[in-house]
Amino acid sequence: MAAKVNKEECTGCGTCVEECPVEAIIIDEDEGCAVVDEDECVDCGACEEACPIGAIKTE
Repeated sequence: MAAKVNKEECTGCGTCVEECPVEAIIIDEDEGCAVVDEDECVDCGACEEACPIGAIKTE
C-alpha cells in the first residue's frame, strides 16, 4: 500500500521527495503539496520519517 499525504497539512517543503529512494513523490505545483505515485511507491516509510510535520502516513 502506498504512502498517503494529508494535503491539508502538507506544506510542500519537498523533504519527502529528497528522501524517497524510488522517486515516487513529486510536489504538485498547482496543489502546493506532495503527491505519491501509488504504482511506484514501495511503502518503505522513508517519507513518513522525513516529513517534519507528520503529513505523510504509511500503512
